[in-house]
Amino acid sequence: MTLQFRRLTVLFLAGSLLLALLQLSLPALAAEKLQVYKSPYCGCCEAWVDHMRAAGFAVEVHDVEDLTEIKQSHGITPDLASCHTAVLGDYVIEGHVPAQDVARLLEATPQAKGLAVPGMPLGSPGMEQGERSQPYDVIVFTDSGRQAVFARH
Repeated sequence: MTLQFRRLTVLFLAGSLLLALLQLSLPALAAEKLQVYKSPYCGCCEAWVDHMRAAGFAVEVHDVEDLTEIKQSHGITPDLASCHTAVLGDYVIEGHVPAQDVARLLEATPQAKGLAVPGMPLGSPGMEQGERSQPYDVIVFTDSGRQAVFARH
């Protein structure tokens, strides 16, 4: 075997290994559809759905008149509530959570119930109003009610 052939073989194997690792690092949940429950009359919810689709998420929308039961059944407390609730695998995504934060959640796979952006902060995905925005936090929460800041925007 020549030295040049060995180098090519090593480069090919390294590239193949890198490709395999990249594929393994993509969470299986990313292949699942994001199930979004929202009011049929809410434009900001539809804009958030568009944001998630643009980021590469497969989304299935369920228009419902009353989200109370859905929020309660997924552990969304009033202090976390927003205008729509989404489910991706075992995770709940409440409100206008940026797609990059959902992707980070799926990559990290923490022992958490999900993420929430309480309320409807100006400038969050789906709530854009030109240059106007307000700072907001993305909260990670658990089944036991523990909460922490996951991201600041």
